[in-house]
Amino acid sequence: MTASPTHLVLIPSYNTGARLIETVREAATHWSSVWVVIDGSTDGSERVLHDQATGLPGLRVLVLDHNRGKGAAILHGLNLAVIAGFTHVLTMDADGQHPAGHIGRFMAASRADPAAMILGRPVFDEHAPPLRVQGRRISNWWANVETPGCDIGDSLFGFRVYPIADLVAVMHTTRWMRRFDFDPEAAVRLCWRGVRCINLPAPVRYLRAEEGGVSHFHYGRDNLLLGWMHVRLVAGALIRIMRRRLRDSGTH
Repeated sequence: MTASPTHLVLIPSYNTGARLIETVREAATHWSSVWVVIDGSTDGSERVLHDQATGLPGLRVLVLDHNRGKGAAILHGLNLAVIAGFTHVLTMDADGQHPAGHIGRFMAASRADPAAMILGRPVFDEHAPPLRVQGRRISNWWANVETPGCDIGDSLFGFRVYPIADLVAVMHTTRWMRRFDFDPEAAVRLCWRGVRCINLPAPVRYLRAEEGGVSHFHYGRDNLLLGWMHVRLVAGALIRIMRRRLRDSGTH
């Protein structure tokens, strides 16, 4: 287990069930400071995690009274992390998809280059749903259109290390980024802010129901949300290009 006064593991969770406890234990094996944000869950997660807290001294459980969405849960954790003195956060999903064994590698990359964001590039196994894999290719294409020259390896993979100050700053400039649109919009807006990307490969697992897999992804609702997000971001990218051209023309 590695300890750090600057780097924190943050796990948002909504009705993840028993899989959450396994994810937290796995994360705590590799990193000492692990915070969980219970995002209005009704599955008893808060009580079970509090029971585990005595055996995991670096565990902190934060509870939201109603479901606000992934991005909102992360922002809640970030605001408290700043108060606690942390400067960087590794986000990972509660459902067991993300590789806890790679936490140390991602944190080391962040500590070596603290101004950058460390983005996971997923390595899929044979259980990856084809629709999900194809859908993320489309989202990745749009993300790179919106951020020319930035090299976002994967816009949707939420296993990442962010500089907290930069992430909080961009989240406070928009009312979006509060739900499933958090991961891709965070990467795009941080690129616009000048934060460099470092892409690291990492395995991703799609657990079957009998393995405790839980998914709250809804193809219709969430793809509409992502589509609207990319419309906004393309518009934002065009405005940035136009402003840059006007600025450049004004200097000649």
